[in-house]
Amino acid sequence: MVEVLGLRSYLSLPRHLLQREALEERSLSAAERMLLAIQELGPTFIKFGQILSTRPDFIPPDYLAQLVRLQDKVPPAPWELIEEEIEGELGAPLGKLFSSFETEPIAAASLGQVYSATLPSGEEVVIKARRPGIEEVIEVDLEILHDLARLAQEHAPQGEMYELPEIAEEFAFTLRNEMDYLREGRNADRFRQNLAGEPYVYIPKIYWDHTTSKVLTLERIRGIKIDDIKALDAAGIDRHQVALNRAHIIIKEVMEEGFFHADPHPGNFFVMEDEVIGVMDFGMVGHLLGRDRRDLIRLYVASTRLDSERIVDYLIRIGAVGHGFDRRELERDIRQLLIKYRSLPLKDIHIQEVMEEVSPVVFRHHLRLPSQLWLLGKTLSMIEGIIRKLDPDFDVLAASKPYAQRFARQRWMPESWGPSLLRSATDWAELMALFPRQASHILDRMERGDFEMYMSLRGMERVVTKLDRIANRLAISILVAAFIVSLALLMPILNLAWPFGLMAWLIIAGFVAASLLGLWLLVSIWRAG
Repeated sequence: MVEVLGLRSYLSLPRHLLQREALEERSLSAAERMLLAIQELGPTFIKFGQILSTRPDFIPPDYLAQLVRLQDKVPPAPWELIEEEIEGELGAPLGKLFSSFETEPIAAASLGQVYSATLPSGEEVVIKARRPGIEEVIEVDLEILHDLARLAQEHAPQGEMYELPEIAEEFAFTLRNEMDYLREGRNADRFRQNLAGEPYVYIPKIYWDHTTSKVLTLERIRGIKIDDIKALDAAGIDRHQVALNRAHIIIKEVMEEGFFHADPHPGNFFVMEDEVIGVMDFGMVGHLLGRDRRDLIRLYVASTRLDSERIVDYLIRIGAVGHGFDRRELERDIRQLLIKYRSLPLKDIHIQEVMEEVSPVVFRHHLRLPSQLWLLGKTLSMIEGIIRKLDPDFDVLAASKPYAQRFARQRWMPESWGPSLLRSATDWAELMALFPRQASHILDRMERGDFEMYMSLRGMERVVTKLDRIANRLAISILVAAFIVSLALLMPILNLAWPFGLMAWLIIAGFVAASLLGLWLLVSIWRAG
């Protein structure tokens, strides 16, 4: 507070009384302090910060720049606790389940740890085990987050623009899913099925007889980490082909399947023989409905045509803009962005740069795009960074063009619009069958005079609460004024000789009460802004 109010230079405390670390921390911005606080609060808040880093619609750009730095790296839990957890979940000693088991973890994060082992059949596997007791920690933290979201919804200005409890609930759903290793295993099987016809990608096998909600056992992949350029060159691997394969994977996932790997950091991808890419870690995934993909294509086409008016129309259609937005200002900001990229060839347009340019506009106009689209944007920007590291001249958009054309053609095929048309026809048939009876029922009620309509105004409770507080402040103000006038009239007859008489005590009590009420009023007005 001293820093924000600019009072640091006026402090009279001797500098030698302050610790050196406190003096150094003063130079940190509020966003940097938030990053340190999130890291100190532990796994739940670190995950929350990572997800918030994909939401530039309500996180300011300077805070986003700090959130993307969050790393989920913690010291490993003691092996004895992990061993007990695995044996308890799989129902047998490790010696019976595996022919060998490395007790040193390959990786350690806040939710789980990864180990290597060998099955009795000789197959090398990787075991992902949840940290003991992490569920209780997560549930307590989620409860705290829900309470904070409710408080912010009631008292913070952002509560009028965003449904903060819904955001907290969405995060809780995402985190609980990420902790469920059965779900992660099903995700891996789904990716393997979706990409079955593609020879450039390999999805490891899940060993379901050694998998529970807390322990995941999957085939171990041997290869070179996808961003280890020196090792790739030493092995004689064609980096351009690897970049092309990586681009094909994400394009097919997004354009054709609508189900994509949303944690594409380099440690999850290994280059195997013949430039085949092995994929790991299926805990975080994204989903895009056919409607979402169509909207993305439309926005992309409108952007290439520099049609800011059509872009705003699409944003309105998908519910991204709230009530009372300034259309002219939004069109102007979008037009300025489009003009910047007008003369650039598509291969020179970087997704990461576009995301950084778009984020301030989104925050300024309080646009509310679906969270899956922001997750996709972050995923694409991370993948683009890997691809350009592999091949700086690679044209990601050119690689996506055949898939986009195929998707556009599919929109006009009967199997695309036929089911929707059939559902609409069925709905209309049901409506026409019910309409005569329902209309007659409504007319009968209107004739009898017992027809009633109910309307609920969203956000009215907050308005009523604010009016209540205004009325309270007004009443207190009148009461304080009455005290002041009364005290002014009584002052001339006040006898300050000790001991005080009854009248003196009443006047003193009135003065104290008026002071407290006045102080409360000032605090209330200050807190209300």
